[in-house]
Amino acid sequence: MKKLLSVLVAACALTVSLAACDKLPGKQKESFQNTDVTGLDYAKGFTLTDHTGKPRTLADFKGKAVVVFFGYTQCPDVCPTTMAEMATVMQKLGPLADQVQVLFITLDPERDTQELLANYVPAFDKRFLGLRGTPEQTAKTAKEFKVFYSKVPGTDPGSYTIDHTAGSYVFDRDGRLRLFIRHGQGPDPIVHDLRALLS
Repeated sequence: MKKLLSVLVAACALTVSLAACDKLPGKQKESFQNTDVTGLDYAKGFTLTDHTGKPRTLADFKGKAVVVFFGYTQCPDVCPTTMAEMATVMQKLGPLADQVQVLFITLDPERDTQELLANYVPAFDKRFLGLRGTPEQTAKTAKEFKVFYSKVPGTDPGSYTIDHTAGSYVFDRDGRLRLFIRHGQGPDPIVHDLRALLS
């Protein structure tokens, strides 16, 4: 119930934001199948470290369409299904997939070490990158992207789970926020929209 409530709150906030977005002057309507968030004034970037130990910012990926998903490696459902879905998207894109960068930002830096991310993230597709920061950097990045996350205690201190926003953000080649992908739609709408962004 708590997870459902948080998802509903996030969806309502996004709907309000989109109503304002539609009124932007000069905004062109494109035939996206996911939620067009062009012009919204958040998710401007991050400063984190990738699973090879290299410092990364959003600007590093300019020239590519970038898909950003927040999760954690011990997530039992949403995270692995999202990553598997994005792997299918890359397959369906064919050669165009080399112009797409998928980023997995961990919300669990305490357990998701660089080594663990290096094993987990590229297992879905070798081009995918895992990103992590300190707990403070993680909180700052999640706030910038308006991503909700909250620890849910387990039977012992190390067995907690994390409730979190399940969607993904998509940026165009110029690093502009363009789309919000709702979880569980399947790969085809994502393939369609990435082709549109890259054309």
